[in-house]
Amino acid sequence: MRSGVGLFAAVLLTAAPLRAQTSTSPKPVAGRTSAAAGPKTPWGDPDLRGTFTSDNSIGVPFERAVQFGDRLMLTDAEFDAREKANQEQVAKDLNERPESAFAEDEASNNAPRHWLERGTKLSHATSLVVDPPDGRLPALTPDGQRRQALARARVARQNEAAEFHSYYDRCITRGVVSSILPAIYGNGTRIEQGPGVVVIRNEMIHEARVVPIDTRAPRLGRNIHLYMGDPRGHWEGQTLVVDSANFTDRIGVGGGTVASANLHLIERFTRTGPGTIHYEFTVDDPDTFTATWTAALDLNAKPGYEIYEYACHEGNYGLRNMLSASRADEKAQK
Repeated sequence: MRSGVGLFAAVLLTAAPLRAQTSTSPKPVAGRTSAAAGPKTPWGDPDLRGTFTSDNSIGVPFERAVQFGDRLMLTDAEFDAREKANQEQVAKDLNERPESAFAEDEASNNAPRHWLERGTKLSHATSLVVDPPDGRLPALTPDGQRRQALARARVARQNEAAEFHSYYDRCITRGVVSSILPAIYGNGTRIEQGPGVVVIRNEMIHEARVVPIDTRAPRLGRNIHLYMGDPRGHWEGQTLVVDSANFTDRIGVGGGTVASANLHLIERFTRTGPGTIHYEFTVDDPDTFTATWTAALDLNAKPGYEIYEYACHEGNYGLRNMLSASRADEKAQK
């Protein structure tokens, strides 16, 4: 979290190799990332530059409902139902009645309605998880179960003290994966490129990763762990492959699970059209899951969509208010 290109460069120059990162990159999911030759940067790399959002995947379950089996896409009738639900939600968002009028709607408890974002061309996907074929996460290992239970126990105590709240609540980090997956708002991702480097900047909590396009660059030592990991990139045809390790054991990887410090994350970014990048990531974490798994979605350019400053720490009154309200409740109960 202590940012700065100078610090980043200094760490690279003094770093030791990391064994986990020498493993072979998982293959992309069949039929998901093919693309013809697209635009190039002035120095000849595939051009991924632009501002994109995962808004169109809002409403897509992380794991697939059992009734869909191995089916990746909704039928026309199923998609119509998703689109109808989205339109009904948009109507609620635009309604000027007080928030209390929507007390039955869980989304109204998260943020003021004018903050919320919705997709305009919804995804037909039945789930974000695409591998295993049934769209379900592999079973947790015993240690993965232990850490998940610990995380849930901390959530149950979140009104006792700030440290029991998530890093997201505390404006510290959302982690690599959660920063790209759709949430209630702030789903933008900005990609910038230069010769030998790609910068991936996320809208919510304004985190940025500087990804060197050089697999020969020395790795961080094994005792250095970062919220966003230590990334290295390379090109496989039109696809940017980002290979990361050196994570902390405190970040989520989707589906309510917390990864271990041995997480090995492979991300793939492929431009599939003028305003679309197909994004997929593979989680290889043998301390947490009994098998590797992959999730995928499209990131889309939206007319007029811009990434503004996300002053999370500066305006994080929500955490203070939740804790002060809890203290008031305790005092009232005495």
